[in-house]
Amino acid sequence: MHALFGDVLVAALAYVGTMVDNYFAFAAQLVVTPASRRRRVAWAQVFGVIALVGIATAVGSALSAVPLRLVGVLALAPFALAVHAWRRRDEPTREQYRRGATTTFLATLALGGDNVAVWIPLLRATGALGALAMLATFAVLEFAFVTSARGIASRPGIVAWGARYSSRLEPVVYGALGVLILFECHTL
Repeated sequence: MHALFGDVLVAALAYVGTMVDNYFAFAAQLVVTPASRRRRVAWAQVFGVIALVGIATAVGSALSAVPLRLVGVLALAPFALAVHAWRRRDEPTREQYRRGATTTFLATLALGGDNVAVWIPLLRATGALGALAMLATFAVLEFAFVTSARGIASRPGIVAWGARYSSRLEPVVYGALGVLILFECHTL
């Protein structure tokens, strides 16, 4: 039971850690999206994350022949993302333009490289029951992600503040996720 709780906790940390930048980008997208189209754009976000989870699960399964300690080397990806985020932490946020559901889906996939890089080794590090617990946690958190982003879309000031300051949090979050991968894969 403790292992299952640990899997849920790891999944929550991995989801929140990789989605903090996407959250404010998605909320900013909703700010400029007409209210009548927000539901469609929200579903596009959900389907994009489902695709990312599918990719991470498939690649994690394909790595089953690779010893788990070697999979831990994938922690280099979050460490590289931490360095990249550190270098661009003071860059101004880009202006958000209106786009439709298809573009939102494709943007979710394009911005999801960090998600996949973190989720692959973590899904690989757990057994089938743990992976199901992680996937269920991702589903619950994605629901909360979309619901709360839709809620704050009516508050552009909060969205702008989050978009401006979340980039300062990213280097720490990515570094912590890299360490988490090293521990979960028993590389350390």
